[in-house]
Amino acid sequence: MNTLDIRHMLPMIKDYLYILLGLVIYSIGYSCFILPYQITSGGVSGIAALIFYGSGFNAAYSFLIINIFLMVLALKTMGWRYCVRTLLAILVMSFMIDYAQTLLYDGNGHMIHIVGEQKFMACVLGGCMDGIGMGFVFLGGGSTGGTDIIASAINKHHNISLGRILLTMDILIVSCNWLVIHDMETLVVSYSTMFIAMNMLDYVINGARQSIQFLIISERYETIATRINNELDRGVTVLDGRGWYSGERCHVLLVLAKKYERRDIYRLIQSEDPKAFVSMSNVEGVFGEGFEKIKK
Repeated sequence: MNTLDIRHMLPMIKDYLYILLGLVIYSIGYSCFILPYQITSGGVSGIAALIFYGSGFNAAYSFLIINIFLMVLALKTMGWRYCVRTLLAILVMSFMIDYAQTLLYDGNGHMIHIVGEQKFMACVLGGCMDGIGMGFVFLGGGSTGGTDIIASAINKHHNISLGRILLTMDILIVSCNWLVIHDMETLVVSYSTMFIAMNMLDYVINGARQSIQFLIISERYETIATRINNELDRGVTVLDGRGWYSGERCHVLLVLAKKYERRDIYRLIQSEDPKAFVSMSNVEGVFGEGFEKIKK
């Protein structure tokens, strides 16, 4: 396998690492801070939790069975590649939740409360971990299954926040907590968990998608442009400019990149021309190759 092949495989490897990391975080938050405190989260995991609270049926099995039916929808709307990643996520999550449930039971058949009786602390930790976990899974192009499949299908074709789509569906699921638990405090905590998770989801997604724009004026513009193109795999546009005061002609490099790449670009410019004039600004959205696809 040559260097070019490895380079093309890196995005796919990164996606699967994002998905795996997100699944681990989500499963820990759900198993350790949601289920033991009878909190209801959104999506199919919330439905599985309600079934568990009401009947004692393993939440992992409910999660798996319900998602099998929803995979039909994903196959028709999202394509086989998305379905493979989603199926992987569903199987891994079902295993992790089942395994975690086994570990969390004490000798009396009750689930261990990791943070004692501090239900609000469990709400914050569980909500944060659920939102962060879902965010990483979505960044990897996967899904945690359930209503996430529906949200991803809508988001694929329309610029609607994932958090808002999920929020609408999840309110109905979380409201059912009252029908099973009959406890107003638990219902309020469940709503709080849902809002925390959705905000963390949007924070992770929007943070990773933020883009920046560089305007670079340097006598070594050719070398800088070549290195940015080859080393950072970013396109560079060369603009013709003229200094108004001096009247001298110059070349301006226009570079669009992800926000996390700014340090690499700064270091590259510094190593080639410490006297270069550089302007960096945040941009609202970048669409096209290497960035987001234009949606309807």
